[in-house]
Amino acid sequence: MSIILDPRRFLYRDGQLDPDGALRITAETLRGCDDGELYLQYTASESFGFDDGRLKTADFNTQAGFGLRGVSGETTAFAHANEISEAAIRRAGETMTLLDPAKGDRPAPPRRTNTSLYTGDDPLGLIPFARKVALCQEVDAAARARDPRVAQVTVGLSGSWSVVEIVRPDGFVAFDVRPLVRLNVSIVVESNGRRESGFFGLGGRYLYDRLFDPATWNRAIDEALAQALINLESVAAPAGEMTVVLGPGWPGVLLHEAIGHGLEGDFNRKGTSAFSGRIGERVAAPGVTILDDGSIADRRGSLTIDDEGTPTQATTLIEDGILKGYIQDRLNARLMGVAPTGNGRRESFAHAPMPRMTNTFMLGGNDDPGEILSRAKSGIFAKSFGGGQVDITSGKFVFSCTEAYRIENGKLGAPIKGATLIGDGPSVLTKVRAIGNDMALDEGVGICGKGGQSVPAGVGQPTLLIEGLTVGGTAA
Repeated sequence: MSIILDPRRFLYRDGQLDPDGALRITAETLRGCDDGELYLQYTASESFGFDDGRLKTADFNTQAGFGLRGVSGETTAFAHANEISEAAIRRAGETMTLLDPAKGDRPAPPRRTNTSLYTGDDPLGLIPFARKVALCQEVDAAARARDPRVAQVTVGLSGSWSVVEIVRPDGFVAFDVRPLVRLNVSIVVESNGRRESGFFGLGGRYLYDRLFDPATWNRAIDEALAQALINLESVAAPAGEMTVVLGPGWPGVLLHEAIGHGLEGDFNRKGTSAFSGRIGERVAAPGVTILDDGSIADRRGSLTIDDEGTPTQATTLIEDGILKGYIQDRLNARLMGVAPTGNGRRESFAHAPMPRMTNTFMLGGNDDPGEILSRAKSGIFAKSFGGGQVDITSGKFVFSCTEAYRIENGKLGAPIKGATLIGDGPSVLTKVRAIGNDMALDEGVGICGKGGQSVPAGVGQPTLLIEGLTVGGTAA
């Protein structure tokens, strides 16, 4: 006979708080507010860094705490502590008295969900410490054995397991369990005095088992090594305005930054986004459909519920080139007179929620990727990106390519180094001329930053042909 343990015991322990007490205190402290919640969280996390054939770092920590938020009109009061106790929450509740009393009816609680994406007990200890170190050693040794040009290998393994509960003053309670794992492999190769690097990472909201499958970590090695060896043969990137073909999957990070942030509710409510007030207008070429969906199982950006208790969902942002809606948390949805979309997210209990993306991607079209390349004739093909920057107000962005190629006579030519893509979100979507039938989501490594908070996020897209995009290069 097996015993199923309740993960909520990590939140309610040591007799300092029980579920009934959490409901009672939340109702008392947020009595005069339009909205708000008590957010309880326990997180266990660990990471291993393996470099130059040895274990360089190994960290493990646990954190537990709460965030208490009250909302009145457009004003938010927020207090937090790394202690889950009735006394600490009552002290935090004193902050809520600074808010003006609510003048309208309190909005309805989030709808209920019967679906739980993730279940189970704390899994981090199921695989011994020594086995995790041994995996890093195996990856390192296998990578070095692949090719004599391998000069350096860096392996990163990390995992976290979080339990959250959202308690509202109207008696609504929502609970979620959130696992997250990741494996990174970085390889430096050297030949004839030249050094280049390649990187591949993967992960998602599942347990370590998948990462320990030899087929999984060997693929990570193969992908990182292939990128490094390709870059070893790269030539200086051209510069100027040209046709750009974006590969499927991870290049969707460009859409995430250049378009996704501009579709978040807070920027649009305040009129500071390039997409403000444009619902129903054409903002992209025909065939461009972009969704945000936090309900896809196992994906890095997925959650059963958001950090306000709203179930995640598939939200159509742009459909066939027409702007249909924005990404919403409860506060901005209420002030804009629309429904929340399950996108109220926070980095931890020490942060207030705001509208954030989950998994944001463009749907596939009908074009064959090979035919798209031939149609491009000349330009560049961007397979993978590194860092990027975007200005929300104007939508202007700059992205660096970590793997890219010349397109010559409709075929892939030499790999290039130092290419950057420069443009602006509102216009880049209008320049899409072909949409591949190979839509793919990324491998599970995305981290989204906004307002000083970082959260896991997913991206995706099919192969795209974009005309007239500015390329910053290094060719003389």
